[in-house]
Amino acid sequence: QVQLVESGGGLVQAGGSLRLSCAASGRTVSSYVLGWFRQAPGREREFVAAVSWSGGSTYAADSVKGRFIISRDNAKNRVTLQMNSLKPEDTAVYYCAAARSTVVPSTPAYFGSWGQGTQVTVSS
Repeated sequence: QVQLVESGGGLVQAGGSLRLSCAASGRTVSSYVLGWFRQAPGREREFVAAVSWSGGSTYAADSVKGRFIISRDNAKNRVTLQMNSLKPEDTAVYYCAAARSTVVPSTPAYFGSWGQGTQVTVSS
């Protein structure tokens, strides 16, 4: 499977910005869809955004549209989540995930590889 390592989490004030990065490695990493999920205390893991490596299409959850931007660098096997206008409700552990799919999925069941997660805390 693909190995994933997240970085960039931290503490930020409401209205601020933060950029998360995920480094992917593996023999066939270019054939995987990469995405971001998050999980807050007492809540289920939630889809944030995903991007197709081959087609360049993206999909984002309604809660982050207009604020978060997902992008990829195929040459470096890296996916980035730029988070702007952060809100306290964005506080969660953010996970990078990879799915072997011809379409861009948005549910955890489609993603077979996961990173360790990085904590994002937004203060009010």
